[in-house]
Amino acid sequence: MNSTPNLEYGSSAQADLRQQWFNSTAGQYLQLKEQALYDKAVFDLFGFNAVQMGCLQMDLLRNSRIPNRYKASEYVETPFKSHLSCCDDFLPFAENSLDLLLLPHCLEFSERPHQTLREAARVMMPEGHLIISGFNPLSTWGLTAKFNKIISKEQSYPWNGKFIGLARLKDWLALMGFEILSVDMCCHIPPFDQSSWQKHTVFMDKIGGSFLGMLGGVYFIVAKKRVVGMTLLKPVWKALPLSTTLIARPTQSKPAQKK
Repeated sequence: MNSTPNLEYGSSAQADLRQQWFNSTAGQYLQLKEQALYDKAVFDLFGFNAVQMGCLQMDLLRNSRIPNRYKASEYVETPFKSHLSCCDDFLPFAENSLDLLLLPHCLEFSERPHQTLREAARVMMPEGHLIISGFNPLSTWGLTAKFNKIISKEQSYPWNGKFIGLARLKDWLALMGFEILSVDMCCHIPPFDQSSWQKHTVFMDKIGGSFLGMLGGVYFIVAKKRVVGMTLLKPVWKALPLSTTLIARPTQSKPAQKK
């Protein structure tokens, strides 16, 4: 019998390894760069309900002005507070209920990334926004993942993920009815474990936007859900209550009362 511990993405063992990596030099560097992109992107997006799925090490909705903001985790045991625990490929939300959905590094670790995007399309409001960040396989981060898979059979976060190419992800989003509004790249410095090496290569971030372009370690996509033939009616913001109906509930009928 195989005694190797289960290190699936949703297991507590994998969660511990993932947290260790986020505390590393490369993990702290990634959080700094991605947090800045999310802070800028969510500030001008409006609606009533927003959800961050995973990566609770970062508060990616802290700069959002949407009143109802929720954090979801793929496992129950987590050192960070979440409002609910669920899988990213089966979201417990009603159709057309979310105005903003964040998927930070979900697709490359999802067992069914296509299904995850289908669920995103299902639960999002027409004209709602989807923000995805993922590891770029065409970068030093992608090369590090390939090298780790060659030299070691047991992989830990993030090198155990199946990195998805940007061009392929764009095609998937188009098939799901999303319009890509913007694409940014960050983390041009290789994922060094030593802070001294990172300091010596800080120039790569400075020239990344001009010369390295699409070779950044992480891509950042902002997309909008489009519905063909639908005319969107703008709500009267001040008149609508801030109550939420996120979670789908079964219809219950009340028995008639005799007078």
